[in-house]
Amino acid sequence: MAAAADKSKPYFPLASSANDGWSKEDEATATCFCGAVQLAFPTQGPGLVNTFVCNCSDCHKITASMFASNFTVDDKYLKHLRGQDNLKTFGQSRTIASGKMMTNYFCSTCGTLMYRVGAAFPGKSILRIGTVDDFTLHETKLKPQIEQFVKDRVGWLSGVEGARKSEAMGL
Repeated sequence: MAAAADKSKPYFPLASSANDGWSKEDEATATCFCGAVQLAFPTQGPGLVNTFVCNCSDCHKITASMFASNFTVDDKYLKHLRGQDNLKTFGQSRTIASGKMMTNYFCSTCGTLMYRVGAAFPGKSILRIGTVDDFTLHETKLKPQIEQFVKDRVGWLSGVEGARKSEAMGL
């Protein structure tokens, strides 16, 4: 059996075609699966707004999973390091809880959902924790603090330990 990763220091497993992700005390990278798109984001406030798991039906569908693990960033602190022109968008408002437009930004090469921008949250982008290159951050600075739409959580998941629970949008 393989030894467990040392989560006390940055950990960059082979998890995509790119191998140039990095993390510093206050900033890190998120990269799509093929490596064409890479973002830099803050790992603390004021640029890092919150971290959350969403169980809403939209997140079920858009992730092809039972929930989405997310973090919200103030757009003033979000940097497109490469591939911004490689992003394609899809937006709609019909199934969004706020009733307002939610636009999804995907890598046009590999299909990775890099972030969402909602009209209900001006000046903010919602990134996916799974795109973050330093896996240590998944369990430290980006560990979800909120779990929203718990009413839609599947029965075979118990939820995020220690996270504040919300029946609807808990941002």
